Amino acid sequence: MKTSVPISSLLHHKGSTVFSVAPESTVFDAIKLMAEKNIGALLVIARGTLVGVFTERDYARKIALHGKSSKETLVKEILSRNVVTASPSDSIEECMRMMTENRVRHLPVMRNEEVVGIVSIGDLVNYIISAQDATIAQMEQYIAGGVTA
Repeated sequence: MKTSVPISSLLHHKGSTVFSVAPESTVFDAIKLMAEKNIGALLVIARGTLVGVFTERDYARKIALHGKSSKETLVKEILSRNVVTASPSDSIEECMRMMTENRVRHLPVMRNEEVVGIVSIGDLVNYIISAQDATIAQMEQYIAGGVTA
């Protein structure tokens, strides 16, 4: 389904709450926050600037598989620094393409240098499903004679 709806529209409905940690936080504290908030990624922010993203994937691949201690390792040692970001005006379709091409599941949304939100692949899929459900309902109503052309 093609959509030119800007990601800012999804953020308006979802909310723009962003959870973050400092680079000096321990991996344990980051994982604990992610578990408390039931999220899969945290933005890593230093002095008001986005410096990276810390994800469950980072934990699994860089801590668990390497036998490191999450209580002793700092987030800055394992975070993903090459962050792919979106602009509020980017379409949902463009964001899905960016996430797919870059193999990321979380996309910070930036206005200039300011973080204004974050979306996950799940957020985008849920939006598309809702939009398809609405379209199907309108078509059913039209076919049933409830809507005039």
